[in-house]
Amino acid sequence: MGKDLVQQDMFTVLHGQPAPVVTRWSYSAYDPFAVSVAVRTRHDRWVEWLVGRELVVAGLDAPAGEGDVRMRPLSVQGYDIVEIEISSHDGRAVLEVDRELLRTFVASTLEVVALGAEADRMDLDGEIARITRSCAE
Repeated sequence: MGKDLVQQDMFTVLHGQPAPVVTRWSYSAYDPFAVSVAVRTRHDRWVEWLVGRELVVAGLDAPAGEGDVRMRPLSVQGYDIVEIEISSHDGRAVLEVDRELLRTFVASTLEVVALGAEADRMDLDGEIARITRSCAE
């Protein structure tokens, strides 16, 4: 990966599934406030959610989140995990991710953009211009 992008695949327990699924965690300096979590489904389709990076950082060590995405660290049968609950009008998914793997991913994102430096990486004027152009079309 380039130094502006971090990507890591992890096996993840998805409640209700008989076997672990693959999740792909991605972070880009071009969208520095967000982490993408994609879950590989049957037929090699991917379902993707954008989650605030600060939520992921906080969820490593304490319960975090309100509304549609909540995270909390747990120990289950001797394994340290982070439980991620994602809710929408279509339903609810609960994922369990190895805490150390997630911590390693987060550390890699911090090497790309430090916490608190996200706004320095954004071109707000460019984003506003892009949005207003698309509204005018």
